[in-house]
Amino acid sequence: MQLLSVLKKDLVLVISWILALGALLVVRPGFELVVASVDLKVISLLFCLMLVIQALRTTNLLDYLAAQLLGICRSTTSLFFVLVFLVFFVSMVITNDVALLTFVPLTILVCQHRGISACSLVVLETIAANLGSSVTPMGNPQNLFLYSFYNFSATEFFSATLVIGLVSALLLAVAILLVAGKSRGTEVAGTTRQAGEMPSVRIDVRFWLYLVAFALSLLTVFRVVDYRISLVAVVLIVLVCNASLFRMVDYGLLGTFAGFFIFVGCLSAIPQLARGIEGALVSPFSTYLTGIGMSQLISNVPASLLLSGFARHGRELLLAVNVGGLGTLIASLASVISFKLYRSCDASCCKQGFMLPFTLYNLLFLLLLSPAVWCIAGLFLKKG
Repeated sequence: MQLLSVLKKDLVLVISWILALGALLVVRPGFELVVASVDLKVISLLFCLMLVIQALRTTNLLDYLAAQLLGICRSTTSLFFVLVFLVFFVSMVITNDVALLTFVPLTILVCQHRGISACSLVVLETIAANLGSSVTPMGNPQNLFLYSFYNFSATEFFSATLVIGLVSALLLAVAILLVAGKSRGTEVAGTTRQAGEMPSVRIDVRFWLYLVAFALSLLTVFRVVDYRISLVAVVLIVLVCNASLFRMVDYGLLGTFAGFFIFVGCLSAIPQLARGIEGALVSPFSTYLTGIGMSQLISNVPASLLLSGFARHGRELLLAVNVGGLGTLIASLASVISFKLYRSCDASCCKQGFMLPFTLYNLLFLLLLSPAVWCIAGLFLKKG
């Protein structure tokens, strides 16, 4: 039973290592190729960011800011706008999965006080997290990897991803205006200001050290600081301040990256197979379509790792795997977090089914966003 529990919890990790071990047995690469396949810089950056973000969560900074913003809401529409766009912008900094872990429970609590269903709001927050995180290198794991793999400059990266961000913000605003009007309940003013509910920020020496660690991680993302320096600094800061945070890191994600790195490295050593995959990625448009389609089947992080080894059109792959986070539940693993948090809640605001609204909203966003991003990105980047 424990083995089944582990398999369910880290299914992608298990699959990545089954593929890696299978590839090792078939290809039998040299030790040097295996070691060279694993991008230690990306894994180090992911580790540092996850560690620092967990550290900042212990200060209650985000909870305090969210409570302050929610306190000014006077209508259901304003509540939707504040929560959805809070997730949208925060996910650019703390990653999409952490943004959902932080704000979905808060959303359910507020909806319970408000007397409205939480389903549509949680679905829109999930879409907002996946799209908002696409704007920055540290917003999600695939961006961090592709930013490093293709050696994008900041200008090259943001000139592509800002297109997703701007179009997404417009679509989210329209969706909120259409959906929020159908929600009903009492006024929400003061729901987060009840006695004892307003969180306080823990500002002490550790708070400032965590900010230093976060700044070092960001500087490393943008290649200002060597990743080995930031790794040592972040580890030392967390060891001194709160060593228990090491238990909160998603080591399964790090292991998933390592497994797919080895798998792709082995595939690259088979000339015929490499040429076949490269054939499906021969043009910018085919790369874009393949990235979106592959994300629907195996999620966008594994799709990024698999296709990057063969795709010459890095910008189109970057756009594809971020837009491809929409659609199916597994297209982005962050979406599974929302699904689990919503399904595990027994509050009356969570009685509505989740999968049907989630699928309908995501497919609609995917159908609207994928052609819009392709056309606008093409025009914008040609002019730039």
